[in-house]
Amino acid sequence: MRYCKILLFLLISSFVLAQELDPVSWSYNIEQIEGDEYLLVFKAEIEPGWTVYSQFTSDDGPVPTSLNFESEGVSKVGESVEKGSKKEGFDKIFEVDVIKFLADEPFIIEQKIKIDAGVENVVGYLTYMTCDKEKCLPPSDVEFDLSLSGGSSKSDDAVADDKMKDPVKWDFSIEDNKDGTYNLIYTADIQKGWTVYSQFSSDEGPVPTYITFEDEDAVEIIGDADETGKKKQGPDPLFDNVEVIKFLGGTPFQITQKIKPKNGDDIAGYITYMACDDKGCLPPNPIDFVFNPANLTAQAVAFEPEVNEISGTASSDVVAPDGFKLINQEIPSLRESYLSPLGDCEGGEDQSEKTLLWSFIIGFLGGLFALLTPCVFPMIPLTVSFFTKDTKRKGWVNGMIYGISIIVIYVSLGLAITAIFGDEALNRLSTNWIANTFFFLIFVVFAFSFFGYYEITLPSSWSTKSDTMADKGGFIGIFFMAFTLALVSFSCTGPIIGSALVSSASNALGPAVVMFGFSVALALPFGFFAAFPAWLNTLPQSGGWMTSVKVVLGFLELAFAFKFLSVADLTNHWGFLRYELFLGAWVIIGILTTLYMFGKIKFPHDSPIKKLSKKRIVLGTLFGLFTVYLATGFMYNETTKSYNSLSIISGFPPPAQYNYFLDELEPDAEIKAEYPSYSICANNIPCFKDYYEGLEYAEKQNKPVFLDFTGHGCVNCRKTEETIWIDDKIRDNLINKWVLVSLYVDDDKKLEEGLYSQSRLKKMRNIGNKWADFQITNFEQNSQPLYVMMTADQKVLASPRGYYSGITAYQEYMDCGLKTYNELK
Repeated sequence: MRYCKILLFLLISSFVLAQELDPVSWSYNIEQIEGDEYLLVFKAEIEPGWTVYSQFTSDDGPVPTSLNFESEGVSKVGESVEKGSKKEGFDKIFEVDVIKFLADEPFIIEQKIKIDAGVENVVGYLTYMTCDKEKCLPPSDVEFDLSLSGGSSKSDDAVADDKMKDPVKWDFSIEDNKDGTYNLIYTADIQKGWTVYSQFSSDEGPVPTYITFEDEDAVEIIGDADETGKKKQGPDPLFDNVEVIKFLGGTPFQITQKIKPKNGDDIAGYITYMACDDKGCLPPNPIDFVFNPANLTAQAVAFEPEVNEISGTASSDVVAPDGFKLINQEIPSLRESYLSPLGDCEGGEDQSEKTLLWSFIIGFLGGLFALLTPCVFPMIPLTVSFFTKDTKRKGWVNGMIYGISIIVIYVSLGLAITAIFGDEALNRLSTNWIANTFFFLIFVVFAFSFFGYYEITLPSSWSTKSDTMADKGGFIGIFFMAFTLALVSFSCTGPIIGSALVSSASNALGPAVVMFGFSVALALPFGFFAAFPAWLNTLPQSGGWMTSVKVVLGFLELAFAFKFLSVADLTNHWGFLRYELFLGAWVIIGILTTLYMFGKIKFPHDSPIKKLSKKRIVLGTLFGLFTVYLATGFMYNETTKSYNSLSIISGFPPPAQYNYFLDELEPDAEIKAEYPSYSICANNIPCFKDYYEGLEYAEKQNKPVFLDFTGHGCVNCRKTEETIWIDDKIRDNLINKWVLVSLYVDDDKKLEEGLYSQSRLKKMRNIGNKWADFQITNFEQNSQPLYVMMTADQKVLASPRGYYSGITAYQEYMDCGLKTYNELK
């Protein structure tokens, strides 16, 4: 049982998600030796401490490295040659003899191959396993596609992402079945790490792949299409765990559709697909095609514009294909100011110092609370009296050493947490539903511990051993006296430490800083009273009031627990902990705390109350008034058409618009009549869904524009709306100081007339295509979200930004944009 408690403590103080490891980076090239013989060279850069296993190691242990070809007409000539820091011998992990290559120098594989005539590319994959002294990663595949013209390349994982992503390439072919029918074959080459969704996937989540023929009456579709590739079916976390069918990258995704032409004309149309990786999705993308049954040819349609022979750029008199209207969405003032914004706003990257300051303050306040608990407070006079038995100077010095030892002990714990788990995993705690649900349960456990129903203690052998070391005296003895205090007081300080650590976990140095603040507050009295022992007489006597402090802390822990459950509810879209239930729980906790302070409720360790002290009456009254204040959060706010958000607790409850009982807000009828795209968007914030309507309205209102490139399937867009736009100040700014224009790049509503992009030479058939083209043309990016602050005369106020977590950074970014705008007036 004791060791379960130890494990519980460790989980409380440092529960984090594991980091993704990628300790091996591969590169490769091909060289012609002579005639049809070539040399393939693969080079692995291995991080220190890791190893990769040879192709020739026994398969009784780790997975050997292997080289596999998918191209036909490619054959190996002899065995591979391996070079590097080779080591053979017994492996403790697999308990067999192995051959492996260490990280001292690159691991190189050279393989001669023979190429048949007509082969242009060598395509395949290399499989390898990597291990360190304690663990192994699952076998990984490195895809390669090498042109026989030579050259080198890096593996897909090592290629840096560009702002413009194009992870899928389509190829088309046609087969004659000799019975008047044909097979139309659509083949997608998908980059590793990306997926494309099946035609048969639910449309409740991502956009399924679908094929559209320009003249549907000219083609008879026979049966359902066949799909082949690396298929995966199951819930997709990008789309609220909707069941999807998707095809993974690294293996061609092929669609075969049997058709019967009704005339001898070409078969023209387009295939629309959505590509996603583990971070987000690109807008649905239509690819035009033409099949010619007469000569069995097929091709993707790429409209070729006239080219200016002098400049080499597309001619301004580009002609759109039949049935499409030419449109140029490039806005020179946007393009120029995007490259050189009017203001210098970095989006709040300088927030780390302020965040750490708050971490210190949270820790310091936690330390002050811990001083008042029955595990710590009685130790102050006893410990200081022990130091002051000696000379005044020595007593003061010993008290200082004792206080510094406390700081060293707690800060070391904070540094250890970051060192063990890393800053990336710590940073992911803020929105992870599993972590937040865990913290909710832990805080409830803490609360009932403070109520006195049980105690969370460390093994007694720990404190006994530490106490023995303290008896040795000197500096080491004083240090272990401080360590003993940390151990024996854990039942009171543990919940406070755990709570403070959770609040600071989004910053790499947060745990160390919060522990520094906690330990400084804890150490101050010992150093202070050692220097001024006469002041010990001013301390209040230990007694029942310390139990009351613990109980009040228990109620506070219980209230904060609901904050973590709320984050889990919002991020996982459970929909049960809405505004009324959350605020109602806090009101009930406030009532119970008030009743406790007035002696109407008792807990196991409470002493009988014969008469209420003035302090209890004052504190009870304050808790009662604060509870009444909380209850005012149920009042209706005519301005927001929702509940009255309370500024003091801003950021704790879910947004007031996320409720059970109030009707959804309707857009202003007058504005809606003039601007049809005017709508109520995320968090009941009014927005325009048409760029030009929003621009015109902003000009009339003399306001700047907050341009939001978003998507219905954009996960990080929802995170921003659910965790940042809920902040009262940010929400108020978006409503009253900006004109919000939200452009959905995956809106599949058909355009009244097909458009053809003059700048990108692409057909646009729906609204999403149009806004995606607008984003790419003017801002050279195709991922969402993208936030652009601009003036009504279409000049960019600050460098656009994508998704970043953190309310403070987002607010400072917006404030900087507003400041720049006001300075230009």
